Amino acid sequence: MTKETHIDYVQEPILSASPEVRQIIDRVWQLEKSRLDKKINSHINDDILAIVKEAVR
Repeated sequence: MTKETHIDYVQEPILSASPEVRQIIDRVWQLEKSRLDKKINSHINDDILAIVKEAVR
C-alpha cells in the first residue's frame, strides 16, 4: 500500500460522512489541536460531549 493509498483509506470515513458529522469531527479536531498547542493534559471528554450535544440540538 502506497502512502497516498494509505492516507485515502484512513480519511475515507471522514470524507464520506454527512455534513453534520464532518462538522463534529472538525470541531473536535480543532479542540484537540488547541489543547496540544497549549500542552493541556486534562480530560477532553466533557468538551467533546458538549460539541456533540450542541450538534444534535
